[in-house]
Amino acid sequence: MVEKIAIIGSGVMGSGLAQAFAVGGYSVSLNDVSEQSLRKAKKMILDNLALHVEQEDISEKQKQHALASITYIANLETAVCDADFIVEAIPEVIELKWALFQQLNGLIKPEAIVASNTSTFPISRLIEKAPFAERMIIAHFFNPAHLVPLVEIVRHQQTKDEVVQKTLELLYHIGKEPIVLKKDVTGFIANRLQTALMREAFHLLNEGVASAEDIDKAITAGPGFRWAFSGPLEIADFGGLDTWQRVFDNVAPELAESKEAPVIIRERVKQNKLGTKSGEGIFSYEEATVIRKLRERDRQFIQLWKVKRENKSRKRS
Repeated sequence: MVEKIAIIGSGVMGSGLAQAFAVGGYSVSLNDVSEQSLRKAKKMILDNLALHVEQEDISEKQKQHALASITYIANLETAVCDADFIVEAIPEVIELKWALFQQLNGLIKPEAIVASNTSTFPISRLIEKAPFAERMIIAHFFNPAHLVPLVEIVRHQQTKDEVVQKTLELLYHIGKEPIVLKKDVTGFIANRLQTALMREAFHLLNEGVASAEDIDKAITAGPGFRWAFSGPLEIADFGGLDTWQRVFDNVAPELAESKEAPVIIRERVKQNKLGTKSGEGIFSYEEATVIRKLRERDRQFIQLWKVKRENKSRKRS
């Protein structure tokens, strides 16, 4: 039975995970080598929970209970020694992950499950230097981790069935919507779909088909609006597979086929125009604007997730 959670890495993803598990009723140890990072994570979680209270998604009592359930720990051994479920959320550098797995081997309980939040590496690569391969799994959350329901689960041949089952039960308990991949493929499912869409979006921008603002609007006011409740395969069924056959035959030959990052992205990266982190990317950003946009995004996510939860409740009743 899973009772105690340890999150290693207190960045945006790690802090979001700690919040999600704490709100779900679990005792959480949030670990980072940097005390400053832990302080930053604590403030982020406090602000996020306050927004949930403001949006009437949780009560003040639930907020205080969640805050009390998270312990911020710089010492790795103290953070993981009694954890039943451990999530690795450190930077996407394979050598760092391997080094961490070697450290964990002598510190964690023999039955503890170790999950990696990687979005880059296949599990076959991760377990090359993981002494607990039979208890290891990928649990790929999406940013913001405390709000986005999807978690992609990837196992390998050595992963015990009970590890997969316990992971699924844990994720369902905290309100997530996990899916289990039948194959270990690069990018998993969601990032492959996102990459295909992003490739075409940047192609259209490069070709001067429309402004950046209007290309974004084409998704948020069009497909993105309905994708919150219907996936692409169901949409194809409702539209008619005969119709979609014609769409593919007419449109597919004209789509971008590049096998590398779009030219526009490469140019911006060379100029250190990285997006919100540098103040300019495709668009320009002021710090106050970024904060406002993130707050507004999270408010909308909370309201959308409340609607989806209500829909699920009605279907069950």
